[in-house]
Amino acid sequence: MKRTLIAIAGFGLMASACSSYGGPSDNVVRNAAGGAALGAVAGAIVGNNVGDGDAGRGAAIGAAIGGVAGAIRGSQQDRANQSRYWDANARAYYYCYPQGDCYWENGTRRN
Repeated sequence: MKRTLIAIAGFGLMASACSSYGGPSDNVVRNAAGGAALGAVAGAIVGNNVGDGDAGRGAAIGAAIGGVAGAIRGSQQDRANQSRYWDANARAYYYCYPQGDCYWENGTRRN
């Protein structure tokens, strides 16, 4: 049980570190952290109930899978919140997030 709590706390700290560098949006970070936490708990429970008694490894696997799934879901939410515009000079579409950041369709930042 002690190893499980350490694993869950470690993954929670790693997920919160992602939010401090300012790269991904709030939805991606929030959903990744929530997915990692839920995945760690579920993995610890499953790892303990399987019979090998290694809840720490189950928590690590669950946190990794949950974090990825949460980040994907947050990215989908961000896409839904975007506005798409046409730039006649560049002859290309670009997207803007509600926070004001704009990107071309290929993912590069629009100045």
